[in-house]
Amino acid sequence: MFLSRLVANQRRLAAPAALLALVALLLSGCGSMGVGVGIGIPVGPVTIGVGASNHGVNLGVGTSVGPVGVGVGVNQSGRVTAGAGVGASTEIGNSGVRAGVGVGTSTVIHEPKNK
Repeated sequence: MFLSRLVANQRRLAAPAALLALVALLLSGCGSMGVGVGIGIPVGPVTIGVGASNHGVNLGVGTSVGPVGVGVGVNQSGRVTAGAGVGASTEIGNSGVRAGVGVGTSTVIHEPKNK
C-alpha cells in the first residue's frame, strides 16, 4: 500500500516538477535570483505571509490559481515589489501543513531611496 501511494504521488508531482524545471530555465537569465523561506496564512481568497531570504525580510499578500501565484510585498527598507511564480506543494502526513518548492520573478514597483 505504501509503495502504491508513493508511485501515485510521484506521478502526480511529475508534471509540476517538469513545469518548475522549465520555468527555472526560462528565469535563469534574470538579473537577480533569491532563496528564501516563509510562512503564509490564508485569509479568504488571499494569503498573508512573512518571509526571509538572501534579499532581506518581506511582508506580503498574494493569491494563486493552481500552481501559479502572484503577490505584492514590502521589505524592511520600504521597497515594494510585485512578483509571479509557479510552484508545487504536498501535505506533510495528515497535519494540514504543506511543504513545497517554487520559482518566480519579481520587479520593484516602489523604491523609497529614489525620491
